[in-house]
Amino acid sequence: MAAKGYWIGRVDVHNDDGYKPYAAANLAIFKKFGGRYVVRGGKFTGVEGQSRARNVVIEFPDYEAALACYNSPEYQANIKVRQPHSIADLIVIEGYDGPQP
Repeated sequence: MAAKGYWIGRVDVHNDDGYKPYAAANLAIFKKFGGRYVVRGGKFTGVEGQSRARNVVIEFPDYEAALACYNSPEYQANIKVRQPHSIADLIVIEGYDGPQP
């Protein structure tokens, strides 16, 4: 079984009303690629380094699906909705599927 893929995002939103259409459109885009929210906002404590106000982790069936979602025409168009209203750091990363402690 392949390791899952993830998006890890950290976002500062400076216009909530402008950002809402981006967040709403993501639901259908993520569903198309098998994505599901693992973390979406929520309480957090920044214990080291720089933090942003919002944090998100989205799980996909595998790394390829996570990357395909990001590169999809639907998401690339939706980025343009987000960008004027926020600053984001986003990575697409392969999950760990090896031995655990």
